[in-house]
Amino acid sequence: MPSQDELVAYVGPPILDSFRDRAGMTAVEAAQALAIYRRHYLEHGVHNSPIFDGIPRVLRSIFESKVPLALATSKPEFPAAVVLDNANLTQYFTVIAGSSIDEIRSAKKHVIEEALTRFRMIGADLSNPVMVGDRLHDVEGAAAHGIPTIFVEWGYGHVSEQTGAFDVARHPDDLMPLLLP
Repeated sequence: MPSQDELVAYVGPPILDSFRDRAGMTAVEAAQALAIYRRHYLEHGVHNSPIFDGIPRVLRSIFESKVPLALATSKPEFPAAVVLDNANLTQYFTVIAGSSIDEIRSAKKHVIEEALTRFRMIGADLSNPVMVGDRLHDVEGAAAHGIPTIFVEWGYGHVSEQTGAFDVARHPDDLMPLLLP
């Protein structure tokens, strides 16, 4: 069994990449592991996903300010929506974009591209987008679209992953002056 620190390293990157790069699995083994993981996660993990203190208040403030908000996650969209539903947070999001079930859209830059496409479809103002993330994958995925990232230190990433972010938030309340006028 991997250590807790090693397991946390799986959070953020596309899961097939983690199975390949961290566990040394072949493509077939990774696909089998993905099927087992998803079944277990849907039965057990999706209903127990913690929400960081202060996040509901921040999301509500963004929503009340009429700023369109997207979730761009490496999770498939269905379990991501279940996590938001369980926490009563779905109402604050204009767009929920995640990896595709077949993992073809799993790199963060592709998930962000999908979120941007959905925003364009509804005519959302994309003149000043910002990514808020806790992993290097978030920073790099947003940078691929010319989007600056605010790195949050309370997530799963390490402070070394801040490189390339335009700002850092140490607590959810630190986001408010960075996101809202």
